[in-house]
Amino acid sequence: MKLTISSFKKVLFAIGIMLVVIPQSLMAQSEKPKNLMLYDNQPYHFGFILGYNQMSYAIKFNEGYQLIPHSASEYPNTDSYASPDATYYVRSITPVPEHGFVVGVVGNLRLGKYFDLRLIPSLSFGSRTLEYQFYREFNDGTADDTPYFGKKKSIFSTFVEFPLQVKYRSKRLNNIAAYVIAGGNFKIDLASQKKSRVDIYDAQGELISVTDNIRVKRTDLAAEVGAGFDFYNGHFKFGIEAKMSFGLFNILDSQNLIYDSSIKSIQNRTFQISLTFE
Repeated sequence: MKLTISSFKKVLFAIGIMLVVIPQSLMAQSEKPKNLMLYDNQPYHFGFILGYNQMSYAIKFNEGYQLIPHSASEYPNTDSYASPDATYYVRSITPVPEHGFVVGVVGNLRLGKYFDLRLIPSLSFGSRTLEYQFYREFNDGTADDTPYFGKKKSIFSTFVEFPLQVKYRSKRLNNIAAYVIAGGNFKIDLASQKKSRVDIYDAQGELISVTDNIRVKRTDLAAEVGAGFDFYNGHFKFGIEAKMSFGLFNILDSQNLIYDSSIKSIQNRTFQISLTFE
C-alpha cells in the first residue's frame, strides 16, 4: 500500500478520534490496579524505539515547466532515447513513497506532571521514487515512433536524526495514557549523493562518470507532530505512536539536468509509526 500525503492526514485524523473515543470508553470501566505507579514521577528515564516509515517529497515546479525544451546534453544517459538530434520535454514528475524503518534510543526528561522533553537519536533508512514522463521530438522534423516515454529514479537515504520533542500526556486511565507530541528534527543524510552517479562510455569509447539522478542536500530541519498511547506493563512502559515530519528547507542540489531543471524546490515528508519500550 502506497501512502500519499492526503492519506497521512487521514491517519492523523483517525488518531485524533482515537484520543477522544478510547479514553471515554476506558472511563466507563471499573478501576484496575495500576502498574508502575511511580513511573511518571521519575526525573528521567531511557528506552529504545523501533519504527516503520514512508519517505516522500513535496515538490514545487517551475512555472510552465512542461513547455521548457531540454537538449540531449541535459539527459546524460546512453539508452536508445538519448539522441543528440532530439529535444526533450518533461510532462510530469510524480513522487512515490517507499517503505523504510527506523531504530533509535529514547531519552525522556520530566518537565512537569503531564509534560516531558524527549530526545530520540535515531537511524532512519528509506527511499523515494520519482516517476518521470518525457516527450521527445526530433529536430529535423521526422516522426518519432515513441515520443512519450517514462523513467523511474530512486533516491536512497540513511538519516542520522536528532528529534527533540515536547510530549503532553493525559491523566492515566488504569494502565493506559494518551499523548501528543510536537517538536523539531535535525537530519543528516549519509547516502543522499552516493548513488547519483553512473559510469558510461562517451562518444570516443572512454569510460566516464556522470550524474544521472536527482541530487539532494545532506542536511535538513523538520517540524514534527504526532500522537500515541502509552501502556504500563508490570516491568516497562510500551508505547505506539504515529507522527508526520515536514521538512522546512529546500533540499534540491540542482545539477541542471532534465531530472531537476523543472523543479523549483523539494522538501522532505515522512510518515512514521513507532513502537517505544521504556
